[in-house]
Amino acid sequence: MSHEEIEVEAIGIEVSAQPVELYKVLKIANAVSGGGEAKMAIVEGYVAVNGEIETRKRRKIHDGDVIQFNEEFYVLLCDAPPTPVEPRQAKPVKAQKNNVSASKKKPASCAPASSTVDKKPSSPKAPAKQIKNADKKQNKTPKIERPKQGKSSAETSKSDTATGRKLISF
Repeated sequence: MSHEEIEVEAIGIEVSAQPVELYKVLKIANAVSGGGEAKMAIVEGYVAVNGEIETRKRRKIHDGDVIQFNEEFYVLLCDAPPTPVEPRQAKPVKAQKNNVSASKKKPASCAPASSTVDKKPSSPKAPAKQIKNADKKQNKTPKIERPKQGKSSAETSKSDTATGRKLISF
């Protein structure tokens, strides 16, 4: 298979840094109206890079690469040296807020289960989460017993001593 050179007229796309992702090149060249349109055109196989169909939206394009789209040719022009591309890192997983039972292991900075949790952590740089957890332990809602059948609605209404709210049992 021999490679033959073909001379074509190409529109120069000047950028200040390289590499540039393929869909961004189409946006910079105004070959598409937006990034979504560029990505769809690439995925559907309407774009070629250096003479080969390219379906990767984020393909890195460097100085001198030729892009063909919609019967037009574009060449990337950049005087700056290529910048090293850092590998993509996985997004950190957010911790879910769950009620932790007393039997689970607690951080060392929390008070032991046997002591009372009346005071806040002594360190001024204590995380707010520790303070909130200490507050939750102090303000536990008391359990409400269900009334026996046959009592009137006035007898079933109680108030929560911690919050002062009226509680109604069903």
